[in-house]
Amino acid sequence: YWPDRMRQLVEKMREAVRVFFFNKGVDPVNGLTRDDWVEANRVFAEAERDRERRGEPSMIALLSNAYYDVLDDDGDGTVDVDELKTMMKAFDVPQEAAYTFFEKADTDKSGKLERQELVHLFRKFWMEPYDPQWDGVYAYKY
Repeated sequence: YWPDRMRQLVEKMREAVRVFFFNKGVDPVNGLTRDDWVEANRVFAEAERDRERRGEPSMIALLSNAYYDVLDDDGDGTVDVDELKTMMKAFDVPQEAAYTFFEKADTDKSGKLERQELVHLFRKFWMEPYDPQWDGVYAYKY
């Protein structure tokens, strides 16, 4: 059961990543130059704001939800710190990073991450100016 579930979730996540970066202007074959990446991020942010104004699905939510589905290992609709530590290990990020990430992401301090909290954190990462106080959350310091 578990290997099949993970295979399905990873495929869903890969597709979400592909769609997300395609919408950022990344060519799946040739990639993007650094200069073009900066401009693509600016254009993507504006397009994302336009999608929100029109009530259309968010590309950030698409990506975040795919990650969330993988994180929610027990399928209870929430993510706890142990599930987050498992993901950190899978990405070869020290598991200690899970605590910093969790502390910032769990905005209602329920001890569980709800889907919208992760979407909010992903949105902050992709749409707001760089802020060094968030380095630990995004694993920059690891």
